[in-house]
Amino acid sequence: MEASSGPPPPRVLIVGAGVAGLGAAQRLLSGSLRRRRRRPFSDVLLLEASGRAGGRIRSGKLRDKVVEIGAHWIHGPSRENPVFQLASEHGLLDEDAMSQENQQVEAGGHPVGPSESYSSQGHVLNSDIMNSMGLLFFTLLEESRKFLHADKVPVPSVGEYIKDTIVQRMKEWADDDKTKSLKLAILNMYFKWECCVSGTHSMDLVGLGPFGEYVMLPGLDCTFPNGYEGLTDCIMSTLPKGTVLFNKPVKTVHWGSSYLEESTGRFFGVQVECEDGEKFLADHVIITVPLGFLKEHQNTFFSPPLPSQKMAAIRKLGFGTNNKIFLEFEQPFWKPDCEFVEVVWLDESPLAEPPSDLKVAWFQKIAGFIVLHPPERYGHILCGFIAGKESEFMETLTDTEIFTTLTQVFRRATGNPHLTPRSILRSKWHSEPYTKGSYSYVSVDSCGDDIDILSQPLPEEACNSKLPEVLFAGEATHRTFYSTTHGALLSGWREANRLIHIYDKSESLHAML
Repeated sequence: MEASSGPPPPRVLIVGAGVAGLGAAQRLLSGSLRRRRRRPFSDVLLLEASGRAGGRIRSGKLRDKVVEIGAHWIHGPSRENPVFQLASEHGLLDEDAMSQENQQVEAGGHPVGPSESYSSQGHVLNSDIMNSMGLLFFTLLEESRKFLHADKVPVPSVGEYIKDTIVQRMKEWADDDKTKSLKLAILNMYFKWECCVSGTHSMDLVGLGPFGEYVMLPGLDCTFPNGYEGLTDCIMSTLPKGTVLFNKPVKTVHWGSSYLEESTGRFFGVQVECEDGEKFLADHVIITVPLGFLKEHQNTFFSPPLPSQKMAAIRKLGFGTNNKIFLEFEQPFWKPDCEFVEVVWLDESPLAEPPSDLKVAWFQKIAGFIVLHPPERYGHILCGFIAGKESEFMETLTDTEIFTTLTQVFRRATGNPHLTPRSILRSKWHSEPYTKGSYSYVSVDSCGDDIDILSQPLPEEACNSKLPEVLFAGEATHRTFYSTTHGALLSGWREANRLIHIYDKSESLHAML
């Protein structure tokens, strides 16, 4: 038997069965990158706190229609995107998404398409002024990326840079005061969209210097016709039965010591203690929990505590909440080719303080609604996006309260007093105990180096003489693809590859002796 030809295979625990954890497990269990390993990693176990796999990939149903509670798009569906490649290989995408033409579109990371825009006073807004303000905002947003390698930045945040530039551009506007106010209100709506994209309460929290480090892949963002969970289902199907233990929340990761397993006489450097008291021993543990969870539990989750530099990185990096609100209608009030429905609140400006009373004005933070296409698949559903403190406040409300409020918003905006949605579904990511938000961003207090610090294994001298015991994966650990599903998957592969390379190297040395 192979077990008699050498030492037992290394034992690896993975905490979290999101796409980073699943990707790491799949790569370890499939063997070496070079496919020459004599002994693949056969002793791999995932501990998942919830009762399902996928993490922030979560598909749900609004009545009988599949919608995405979590990850929505494949951002940059092209050859360089591993999520797109996996989805293509498993036949999870439609023909349009897989076309070469679609893969070559440079969308800049933002959804594109015709929109219908209403003012909060019930007027349809002119598309020319909407498009001109959109062009201005996204031009300034792109300009914000140029400070990546600058010795000095003019202001700390992306939000401040764009607002300061708007003030300068306003001097060139020859409009009357009413039109100027409308332009500012439209620009404020675009700020809200970008808050959702960046997963932050305010663009004033997003660091200007490192903003350009995020990499946008080519391709027109696409969706999974039958749900994003199809991707995690495919990965799960390749794992041996029993690889994932569900409803196993971890309490403490003990590392940097030596633990005897009496049944085998083996010593392990890691002991993972679960909330139910069960303990698991391993040579290595890959931590894939969200940054929001680490922010809340880093002081108790590791024993001994993390090094101060890593704790500081966790504290400084940004992690915010972006929620969705789905509304189904009997009939659409938008045109067949409409991709977005937007409401511009005329009393708002990016140069003024936002409403402070969340109870009264939380819904004004909704950036807009995307139309789910095609109607043959979804019927008539709008998906609204809302980020930040208002998003977290929304989670405290009942479905009925949200339904009533948004019904009033749509009636006011469209001028149709009879307009009423049929049903509602919303996400509550900040309330999720093992997530505590949506995804990461690089804040004004942090930089890309903090992402690298977070991703480095422990002990810190592991790169030299000692083997790594605690490894870190997840979207927040990928320096250029943070906040994305492909960043999460790549990070899981990265940590699996780290272990594979270590043991491949060790086996090669033994073979030479």
